[in-house]
Amino acid sequence: MNKIFLYECRRLLWNKFFFGILLILLLFGWQVLDQVTILGVAHTAPFSPWSFGDYLSRMLPLLWIGALFFLTFFTSEKARRVTVLTDAAPVPPRSFAMIRGAAALAGTGLLAFACLAEAAVFYAWYFDWYAWGELLLPALATLLPSLVFSLGSGWLLGQASPKLVYVWMVLPFLCMALPLPEPLGILNGSFFTTWPSVLGTLDPAFSMSVSVAAVQCQLFLAGVVLLALRPVGKGEKRFPGRESFSITQKFSGSNVSKKD
Repeated sequence: MNKIFLYECRRLLWNKFFFGILLILLLFGWQVLDQVTILGVAHTAPFSPWSFGDYLSRMLPLLWIGALFFLTFFTSEKARRVTVLTDAAPVPPRSFAMIRGAAALAGTGLLAFACLAEAAVFYAWYFDWYAWGELLLPALATLLPSLVFSLGSGWLLGQASPKLVYVWMVLPFLCMALPLPEPLGILNGSFFTTWPSVLGTLDPAFSMSVSVAAVQCQLFLAGVVLLALRPVGKGEKRFPGRESFSITQKFSGSNVSKKD
């Protein structure tokens, strides 16, 4: 299992796409930090949870695209053509799919970590500020639900049609352009620019309304469910687990005996 996981991670991360999206993330992230975050949002400090959350919400569309692009390695037409070989492997197809999902999640986590590390460098360089514990909650609340949901929903759509994964990449840009209601404010960043003024204090500590927290929890749970409850493929019905491996061995053995 560990060897398969490491192989899938290497396949996702050691390619031009990963380094390309990483470069785009870092370049765009620095522009946001240097031109928007440095000014602060909603009359808060640049290193406040609100300014940091605004930065992460601006990075979310690119992270969403990166997560879905990882899935295209497993849901494309080329990947579907080799499912016969993976079904014949001595690993249950459902376990194999979960390993691939874990690899995509690991790759997405690395992209998110790069955004966080860049912000850490920015805050240390410009403000000599290192109190990262204060920013842990807004980072988790902003990134974790949306990215887990992107992987779960993207996998489900990819099983139906690989093209739907590319269509799904447009969703965060629509969210950024539309005036979403307050419970969905994290998806377009409006929550971080409006909620501090509602609290009525200068540079308030990070907090969320019940409706916002409920939406984020629902997104996270929905993503987990979609990742765990994947559609059973045809190969999994016909060749469950290790039995498929023994069947292929029998056929290959019979063919050898006939030739002899």
